[in-house]
Amino acid sequence: MTDEKIDERGLSKLQWRCRRGLLENDLFIERFFRRHSDTLTVRHADALSALMDLSDNDLLDVHLARKTLSQVDAALDRADVHEVLKMLREPL
Repeated sequence: MTDEKIDERGLSKLQWRCRRGLLENDLFIERFFRRHSDTLTVRHADALSALMDLSDNDLLDVHLARKTLSQVDAALDRADVHEVLKMLREPL
């Protein structure tokens, strides 16, 4: 993983990959991209992509801190995913 900034094509693919079935998740993710798309790194993109492997309900539960990463998928309990989750949770 690298701290190199993600390129436009990679960002576009990531945004497409992040489309969700639950409106609540889409709203959180849309806000995330509005705030961070100019500064996202490949490492952030990899971590966000890993979060997108979760079901919609698990993703929402993790985002709202109703479940921990280790409760939904122990493999996601790593520093880069925690960093992106913190970015997702930033208040308005």
